Amino acid sequence: MVLADWAVWLGHPDPAEHLRGTYDSDEGFRLIIAAHGGVVPLVSSCIPKPAKRIQHPSAGDIAVIGSPANIKRQFGAIHDGSGWLVRMHGSFGRMTAQTLAVWTI
Repeated sequence: MVLADWAVWLGHPDPAEHLRGTYDSDEGFRLIIAAHGGVVPLVSSCIPKPAKRIQHPSAGDIAVIGSPANIKRQFGAIHDGSGWLVRMHGSFGRMTAQTLAVWTI
């Protein structure tokens, strides 16, 4: 939900409003991810308009990074101008991983 929260902070309507309150555990969230076929399709379905998919990120852009083959190792990330930040137990931390999809919102 951190990517949706970021979109709201930028002034967009909540792109994940339909998902809020539909799960109450990490397992429940993983079931939603699996039902969409991974984090990339899930995030794609929630991207606010007029966002567009891009190849070269800059500060403020969002992405899914991680393993292309393991949906349990895919993460929503926000670019800070020099790398990817992901939510880690109450704070943000830098993560280096394969970029699977990037959007500018």
